[in-house]
Amino acid sequence: MAVEIKRRGEIDGVEQLARYLERLDLDGRLRPVRGMFVAQQIKPQAQLLAAARGIECVEVDYDELRGVAPDRLTLF
Repeated sequence: MAVEIKRRGEIDGVEQLARYLERLDLDGRLRPVRGMFVAQQIKPQAQLLAAARGIECVEVDYDELRGVAPDRLTLF
């Protein structure tokens, strides 16, 4: 699995990951290599391109991953 992590998920990031996957697939010991594109926000065009190339997209909240408390108050 090859993972590309960006703050903003745009087409350039998907294309970069696709190039990495292409190079990694040349090594028979690694084949088949799957791709995952991770970002805080992924643009719709990037999601479509990733899906067309068999790359999974995941949006994450960096503040939540770091354990930063939200600024808003909640009851629960």
